[in-house]
Amino acid sequence: MSEVMANKEKRKTPDFSLVDETDDYAVVEKPPFLLVHPTKPDGPRTLWSELRNLFAFEIANGGQVSIINRLDRETSGLMLIAKSSTAARRFGLLMQEHRVEKEYRAIVCGWPEWDEASVDGPLTRAGAVGPSRIWLKQRIHPTGAAALTNFIIEKRFSRGGDRFSIVRAIPKTGRTHQIRVHLASLRHAIVGDKIYGPDETHYLSFIENGWTPELERALLLPRHALHSSRIKIDGVGSWESSLPSDLSRWVNASA
Repeated sequence: MSEVMANKEKRKTPDFSLVDETDDYAVVEKPPFLLVHPTKPDGPRTLWSELRNLFAFEIANGGQVSIINRLDRETSGLMLIAKSSTAARRFGLLMQEHRVEKEYRAIVCGWPEWDEASVDGPLTRAGAVGPSRIWLKQRIHPTGAAALTNFIIEKRFSRGGDRFSIVRAIPKTGRTHQIRVHLASLRHAIVGDKIYGPDETHYLSFIENGWTPELERALLLPRHALHSSRIKIDGVGSWESSLPSDLSRWVNASA
């Protein structure tokens, strides 16, 4: 733990927790369902707005809030925040040089036949290369941006007569929905994934009607089971986060 955090009580808000903090950066743990950035004026609370409130003193004295690794609304876990323009530039360069290591935990459908696998599949927006009813949906396509993810099986388990696995996902690039698309391409979609799971119309139904008993029966979880579990930065530090309570409870219910 950094000196700054050692000298102050660990600060928390209803929406996220502060894991580590220095004068230059902070590491926070985002819960599921919290938006990272505003999508419209007067929209719901976001991590970005909460961080600006938390670091209001620093901002008033020339600091800023720059989110280095973004997470989807439903994805939980560790995020790196730069508190100054100098730190933001530094972390940006380290990201470009692949010196920021990220690792995720995902609960997927089925028992993969492999213990380790890699997917080297370039990604682009699905609607750019074919018809798609979902604007933000991504797909593997040769014209897309390079994307590489390594996977390691951590645990196989059964629940209600169905098979599931916990997978460590180690992305080597940072494309939109990369882990979700690559796991779906291996025919082991993430549990609860409304877009890349059993049927993309589940996402359209959710947008129109919200979470329903029909969606719960089909998807099993109200959010996709993906968690940012580790960040390591050369020469800076390393942070880890265990599977959050909603996902660990779901896994342990199988025992």
